[in-house]
This record gives sequence, structure tokens and C-alpha cells, in this order.
Amino acid sequence: MKRLRFTPLTLAPRALAAFALVVTSNAAVNNDDWPDLAKYADANAKLGPPAAGEARVVFMGDSITEGWNHAEGGFFPGKPYVNRGISGQTTPQMLIRFRPDVVALKPKVVVILAGTNDVAGNTGPTTLEAIEDNFMSMCDIAKQNGIRVVLSSILPAYDYPWKPGMKPVEKIAALNTWLKDYAAKSGFVYLDYFPAMAAENRGMKPELSHDGVHPNKAGYALMAPLAEKAIAEALAQTPAQ
Repeated sequence: MKRLRFTPLTLAPRALAAFALVVTSNAAVNNDDWPDLAKYADANAKLGPPAAGEARVVFMGDSITEGWNHAEGGFFPGKPYVNRGISGQTTPQMLIRFRPDVVALKPKVVVILAGTNDVAGNTGPTTLEAIEDNFMSMCDIAKQNGIRVVLSSILPAYDYPWKPGMKPVEKIAALNTWLKDYAAKSGFVYLDYFPAMAAENRGMKPELSHDGVHPNKAGYALMAPLAEKAIAEALAQTPAQ
């Protein structure tokens, strides 16, 4: 996903191969800090551990998550929710920063919303299997640290304005099917935004987005109660030990 103006991953074998391909083939990426570990370093240090009894939740994602900070009404005001979205990111980048930007913050729950930038090829060509491996690795790290997982469906997109012609509809459908099945098999909560946000062509409903990819005020207003319901369901689970 193209960086928006509001802004100033143990690897499984298939993901490791894809990661090496991406790093060596994408000259446009800042190789000094490819996963953008520096972005939230100061904020993480200042945040400190959760207060006693606090049910902290970290949202890990790309510009769709980061943009929630700038939506009218802000990002879940009054809730102990932490936004760790970075515009443009793909799942291998999120996997690399999963420990400092999620585990180190000691949340009860992580909400992962990712994948559309992988489909767009933001950090180079990749396969669905490699994307799935990155999701599994993030979930493995969460489980090892007693963090409950909410896996979000990829939002509908008929085309990408910054990379037209990628024909993402079928790939998004395949990944969402996999995410739903994987969540069910693994005991995670599946947060399905797609049905409420998709138009007949399986792109995003025009009233929910300014560009067919990023939610607008109405889009975030629709997503918020769905996320809250999924978080409540995850908090009711016994965390993995």
C-alpha cells in the first residue's frame, strides 16, 4: 500500500526464501531499516508495561491500521488499544518487528490486519504460501508469549491506485479463505470485515473508501464494532501457555 501523507518477522522455510528474494530485488526499500523498526521505538519505550488489570490490545498492520489514528474520532478513545500500523508494509516486514512492536508491549490480544500490500507486491513478488507462512510465524510468536490472536480478513480491493492491474480480487479471496480456516484450526478469533465492506464486484463499497482500498470515516465506523466484538471474544479465551 502506498505510503499516505499522514505518515512523516523464527521464519518458516517458504517465508525465508521469499524474504531473501524481496530484500535483494526491491531497490526502492530503505535497506538501512527495511522493517521500519525505528518508527515506534521511542513510543514503545515511553509506553511502559500495562497497568494492573489492563487488557492491552495491540493492532498490528499497514496503512489501514495506521490510518485509524487519523480517522474522525480517533483510534478507540479511552481504550487500552495500541496502534502499530505502518503504511505500505507487507507481512515479512511485520514479522520482523513483531517482537518489539507487539510482544514487548505485553498485550493480552494482538489484532493482525495484513496482506493486501503483499498482494500488491509492495516489497516485490511473493506467493500466497509465503504470505501464509508469515502469518503463521507471527501467530506462533504470539502463542509462545501467551498473547491471544485475532486474525482479520483482508479488506476488499478491486484494484490498487498505486499499482493498477494487479487483479487482487481472487488472491484476496484465497487468503481470506485460508485465514478463516487457519484461525478455526488454531483456536484464534477470525475478524471478518469483508462481507460488510464488499461491493458486488468484490471491491470495496464506494461509500466506505476514498480510493477503493483505505477506509474513510464510514469505513472505520463500520469496522470498529466488529473489532470490539472480536477482541471481547479473544479476551474470553484462555491464553496459550
